[in-house]
Amino acid sequence: MNFRTQIPIPKSNHPIDYNSKIVSLGSCFVENMGDKFQYFKFQNTINPFGIIFNPVSIEKLIDLVVSGKQFTENDIFFHNERWHCFEVHSDLSNSSKEELLASLNALIKSTNQQITESTHFVITYGTSWVYRNIESDSIVANCHKVPQKQFKKELLSVEEIKKSITNTIKLIHSVNPDCNIIFTVSPVRHIKDGFVENQLSKAHLISAIHSILNSEQCKLNTEYFPSYEIMMDELRDYRFYVEDMLHPSQVAIDYIWKRFKETVISETAFSTMEEVESIQKSLSHKPFNPASNSHLKFESKLREKITKLENQYSFMKF
Repeated sequence: MNFRTQIPIPKSNHPIDYNSKIVSLGSCFVENMGDKFQYFKFQNTINPFGIIFNPVSIEKLIDLVVSGKQFTENDIFFHNERWHCFEVHSDLSNSSKEELLASLNALIKSTNQQITESTHFVITYGTSWVYRNIESDSIVANCHKVPQKQFKKELLSVEEIKKSITNTIKLIHSVNPDCNIIFTVSPVRHIKDGFVENQLSKAHLISAIHSILNSEQCKLNTEYFPSYEIMMDELRDYRFYVEDMLHPSQVAIDYIWKRFKETVISETAFSTMEEVESIQKSLSHKPFNPASNSHLKFESKLREKITKLENQYSFMKF
């Protein structure tokens, strides 16, 4: 007897391997997947500007990076004893105005190079709900705990999201026409918006993405991976959530990664992934007697494995 339905996922036309260079952007779930790429030692950059949830803010950042425009004092503000930028996550905020601007502009330069060199983009959208700064009349990526009265909450329409995603694709392909873009919707539930509102938000994202992917000009270099659908259908049980009942548990993350590996990662990379995982597990091993002959032999064999992989893949560092 089969007690669950498994979502059929077609194999990627442009699978990821160890020669791929990946840029992962978007919600906190993209960081879960990005951490897996890091663990298995793929060439991956995760959210250089921090976690970004909505399509418009991701588009604005990519536009900044592609154009090479620099952040100025007009783009930052002082609040709660720190300098912030509405376009990036609060993790980048700084007590020094000069340091914040320098770090933001350094990220513009480095991310521009990463976009130009990347083979794959993984973009995870979290929500269609956005906050518009009333004074500037612009959508922000992060409110930085500025009083709520300075913002207006809005739900992006399907058409607005389609326009934003289309612009994002055009911007990436303007500097890297061969880059493959994998879209996915975060399975994290944004219940602070409301239960019905969260479903509406996800529905707008899914409708917009599939409308674009079904258009002729996008079929060659764009794909969809059903993270949200796997969580909602294959893993439809609260035991697959952490204590807040909103975020996927490690078991759920591991399972979604397993489906991602099966369909998006090239089978030619599997043997190397197994070698990397063996090394990672060995590195986390805590010996009972570090000075014993058996442990010294274990460490010697481990160094040999690491040296072999690092010689084969110069970008790998353990």
